[in-house]
Amino acid sequence: MSLCLDDVRRIAALSYIDISDEQAVRMQGELNDIFKMIERIQAVDTTGVEPMMHPHDGAQRLRADSVVFGDNREENMKNAPEEYEGLFLVPQVIE
Repeated sequence: MSLCLDDVRRIAALSYIDISDEQAVRMQGELNDIFKMIERIQAVDTTGVEPMMHPHDGAQRLRADSVVFGDNREENMKNAPEEYEGLFLVPQVIE
C-alpha cells in the first residue's frame, strides 16, 4: 500500500491538522515507510505459531492490594493555602 499526497492531505484534514506542502511530502515518505514495514511483517510465515498472551510469556507479578496509608487528614492539610472544616478551598473558576 502506498499513499499519495492527496491521501496525506485528506488524513490531515480529517485529523484537523494544518500541514504545509513540505510537511505533507515528508509525512508521505514517513507513512509509506511505515506501510512498507507492516507489509514486511505480514509477509512472515507464522503457521504453527501459537499467539502469546504476553510477549514475556510469564505471569504478572502483582503486588498485594492493601491500604498503605490510612487517614492522615491533618498531615495532608499542612500545605493547604486555605481550608474549611478539613476540606481544601480552591478559587472559583466557573461563574
